[in-house]
Amino acid sequence: MAEGEKGLPTRTAFIAIIGRPNVGKSTLMNAMLGEKVAIVSHKPQTTRNRITGIFTEGRDQFVFLDTPGIHRPKNKLGSFMMKSVSSALGGADAAILIAEAGYPAGDTEKRIMENLKRAGLPAILVLNKIDLTDRERLARTITEYAALYDFAAVVPTCAEKGKNVGEVLDEARKFLRESVWYFPDDIATDQSERQIAAEVIREKILRTLSDEIPHGTAVVIEEFTEEESIIRIRAEIFCEKQSHKGILVGRGGETLKRIGTYAREDLEAFFGIKVYLNLWVKVKEKWRDSDAYLHSFGFDPKDLT
Repeated sequence: MAEGEKGLPTRTAFIAIIGRPNVGKSTLMNAMLGEKVAIVSHKPQTTRNRITGIFTEGRDQFVFLDTPGIHRPKNKLGSFMMKSVSSALGGADAAILIAEAGYPAGDTEKRIMENLKRAGLPAILVLNKIDLTDRERLARTITEYAALYDFAAVVPTCAEKGKNVGEVLDEARKFLRESVWYFPDDIATDQSERQIAAEVIREKILRTLSDEIPHGTAVVIEEFTEEESIIRIRAEIFCEKQSHKGILVGRGGETLKRIGTYAREDLEAFFGIKVYLNLWVKVKEKWRDSDAYLHSFGFDPKDLT
């Protein structure tokens, strides 16, 4: 057995973070890590792949699996996203179910709890966005959920403001078991630098454009060159319609420039070095229902184990 701080055995656990779209899963994971590794927006279905966030402290290593929001798939990309949720639960030691404070469990949450029961997974219930409700509604929500599932703990939070995030981590610590660490102690994610760059760019698309178009976009890093004082990135943004390309580019290229500026600022902050970012937009009709395109864009169900 490997040894951690003060010669004590190392401990770890794989913990899936699950819930419906737009309840704050990625926000919570980033807050627990103290570092942004998953993109965040106010639009649903922001996370597409299962993203691993790693937090190592003392002899403990938490491996958080941030999953796409659970929804009814409308295309093959949606089906891939839901398969990635099942894959995460299948490889997890425990789960964190995030729901919105002040609201009763809906069909999605009930389905999740049934899946947790079948998997025999211990779980924490995190009731997020407590700043948007009152104590009476919060208490009623806690009572309703407690009647449906035997949660190891219930933690009300406002992940966006960091409220009670430490309490979630404390409760998750109870799931750790003695084990070798699966990741080095100095990394916060298993995503490659290319994946991080693509996700940062996609986040800026989500934050800049209207509701539907961003969900029809994919970002592929064609070139990623590290030099002594600069990283040079060439990225291609794929959309499904020619009209969408016009919106992405904008009049005189202004929208694409704005997306690029926002993305470059975040990437320079993350990598700690100057970034040259070259963005191109291409049209691939109905790529979200194409096995070939999904595979080439990194959304292959066969990769989920």
